[in-house]
Amino acid sequence: MITTLKKGIIFPSLIFILGISVVSVFFPQGTEQVLNTLKNFIFVNLNWVYIWSVTLFVIFLIYLMFSEFGKIRLGSNDSRPEYSFFSWMSMLFAAGMGIGLMYFGVAEPMQHYSSDVFSSGHYINRAKNAQLYTFFHWGIHAWAIYAVVGLSLAYFTYRYRLPLSLRSCFYPLLKNKINGKWGNAIDVFALCSTFFGITTTLGFGVVQISSGLQILKVIPENSFIYQVIIVGILVSLSVFSAVSGVDKGIKILSNINIISVVVLLLFVLFMGPTVYVIGSFTEGLGNYINSFFSLTFNTHVYEKDTLPWFYDWTILYWAWWISWSPYVGLFIAKISKGRTIREFIMAVLVLPTFFNFVWMSVFGNSAMWFDLNIADGALSRMASNPDMLMFSFLDYLPLTTIVSFVVIAIIIIFFVTSADSGIFVMNSIATKNAAKSPKWQMVFWGGLLAALALLLLNAGGLKALQTMTLITALPFAVIMILFIVSLIKALMIDRNYYEKDFSASAIPWTGIIWKQRLKQIVSFKSQSEVEHFIQETVKNAFTELKEEFLENGIETKINTAEHPAKMEIEIQYDVVNNFVYGVKVQAKTISEYMMKEENLPDATESKTYYPKAYFGDSREGYDIQYFTKDELISDVLKHYERFLEIISDEGNEMFISINANGRMK
Repeated sequence: MITTLKKGIIFPSLIFILGISVVSVFFPQGTEQVLNTLKNFIFVNLNWVYIWSVTLFVIFLIYLMFSEFGKIRLGSNDSRPEYSFFSWMSMLFAAGMGIGLMYFGVAEPMQHYSSDVFSSGHYINRAKNAQLYTFFHWGIHAWAIYAVVGLSLAYFTYRYRLPLSLRSCFYPLLKNKINGKWGNAIDVFALCSTFFGITTTLGFGVVQISSGLQILKVIPENSFIYQVIIVGILVSLSVFSAVSGVDKGIKILSNINIISVVVLLLFVLFMGPTVYVIGSFTEGLGNYINSFFSLTFNTHVYEKDTLPWFYDWTILYWAWWISWSPYVGLFIAKISKGRTIREFIMAVLVLPTFFNFVWMSVFGNSAMWFDLNIADGALSRMASNPDMLMFSFLDYLPLTTIVSFVVIAIIIIFFVTSADSGIFVMNSIATKNAAKSPKWQMVFWGGLLAALALLLLNAGGLKALQTMTLITALPFAVIMILFIVSLIKALMIDRNYYEKDFSASAIPWTGIIWKQRLKQIVSFKSQSEVEHFIQETVKNAFTELKEEFLENGIETKINTAEHPAKMEIEIQYDVVNNFVYGVKVQAKTISEYMMKEENLPDATESKTYYPKAYFGDSREGYDIQYFTKDELISDVLKHYERFLEIISDEGNEMFISINANGRMK
């Protein structure tokens, strides 16, 4: 059977996935208890890792967005986006949080609103806090997690032309080692994390869909047999969409869904308490902005009564988003070729956040208003049953039955777009981003997802798997920090590469001695050869200059040193800084590519040496190895003319004072 699956990735991944799933199926309670103990230890004792990591992600992305790096394209400098802005936003939004908004749009605000943590306050304070913390959990911080992974992947894939794989994000740190065991280990981690995340989402999504169908009396009961049928239909649609590719199935479904979601949003807005919702959204947005930094750094260490809530909500959310980030980041990177870094961050960080705020305000604030003014607390009493809460909320709106069917359809499409994206991503990881894979591999991933989700759902092991997913977030948070280190290093190299001008030593060139120049370019110099250059060319140039300066009434001095070899010409002053132009031996490492490439200048050693000019005012010097004696004299005179121009300007007084003078040590 033809396959593009890589043994070093697929076998360890399947062993781990099946091993954890089997243990969760046969020992669900024991497994959940052990994993919960580990999760609680992490959340209680290491929650600061999540707080600082997510804060770092937000600060880093905001810096990049406004920095000079923002103009860099995710691809070659002339590349352009493959998808329209609308399709791009639809796909990244559907893959990122779509189904979560349907599940938590009413449930989370109502759970905060009715929580004991906020129960002591007046209705107004409870409602404000419910909205504030919902914004916090679904806002910039959440999308920053996805954006860090997505940006790193997109940059190294399209800018460096590396595979669309998490291992590629370590290239500046590991170089070619990413193709070995280290790279495989990173991809195995990403594959398992993606699989567990989608499996748990499938299981919980099926429960919500079946609950809605039961309320609408489409199915008589929320039993396992009906859940099997629902899973079979959903996974079949997901596999069909994944097989058709990003350009067809995933793109079309995402576009349909985002339109449906906007229509549903507008319906609830205008059929519900419209004025209240708009006013509460406006005030809630201002409250979020004012509280942004206190929310970001708040660990509730002084409020022990709220610590359990903090662990069960904020820390759990950060862990959940981080555990999902390999999958969502890979998919976002896949569809983001040709965007600039600034455009990417603006779209991934700001626009989805704003939409989430609108969505949570319309559904959550409407539900709280209904609960207080119409439902007499009925929705608050159902807060612990999020599977049915959305459909109970719709009872207070017109056209309840029709809208409920629309909601179920949207949930189904959201799930399909998440699952087909996940199947596509898992296959991409397992094949090291193979250009084309046989269709049976997509069917294999879909079948494995369905089988394990149903087994875990029936045995009660789904929560254990969810807990396992949350635990993996801790090491991946550290991995994401390394992504940032790697990306910064690569961006600096990128900037220097494109901004690097001709060598200063090439500026005075003419074609008179071009053959001699070519021989110099294709040869590497030893330390002794550079020292000889200093003792001959540099010394002769400085000697002639010294004599000529003396003819013009200016005393000069030539300073020398042996270790390391260097020589400088110096004109001393009493009031202003001394003029210094020096040359020293400098070493640099030759890249591995040049050492291995046959059609490049031959290098026998890993280091080469060159004469580097330096100056008395600490400016960065440059290579002068190609200068002739007369060209070196000319270069010294150019710097001397600059020196005279500077000291004649009264505005430069603080930079030319005597206290900066020094001598060769």
